[in-house]
Amino acid sequence: MNTLTVTELTTEGFAPFGTIGAPLGDGGHGAGDVPLDLSHGKPRFYIMRLEDRADLTFEQMARHDRVTQCLGTVDGLPWLIAVAPAGVKEPTLDDIRAFRVPPNCFIALARGTWHAGPYFTEDRRDFYNLELADTNTADYTTCRLVAPARFGP
Repeated sequence: MNTLTVTELTTEGFAPFGTIGAPLGDGGHGAGDVPLDLSHGKPRFYIMRLEDRADLTFEQMARHDRVTQCLGTVDGLPWLIAVAPAGVKEPTLDDIRAFRVPPNCFIALARGTWHAGPYFTEDRRDFYNLELADTNTADYTTCRLVAPARFGP
């Protein structure tokens, strides 16, 4: 079992994997805006309910090559995600970074970014998810890790 060091989410630290959306005033533009690419299909925006993630362990990562997937929590609690660069064919432990995402923002994963998560210690959580209608069937590539990884401190 490999343990990942979890770091706080920052614009600079997350830049190789995507962008961070932050609160803006109504009609405002600037830091906090995220570039989206939803041009390869019909967008789907929904609340994704996840359960049984409290062990904080994963054995595979996924990526979507046709969309910039956006994820954020609806319940005001932080959560965890592991990511690896889009240019990597099959991520290794050295490629993977783990982040704690605060509840006052969301992430937009760059096209092709490997990811595992969201993860959390509660029994069940709800997240908003913006992707394409067929992302999980037509644009879902997975890679099994050589050994399981776990979010650490």
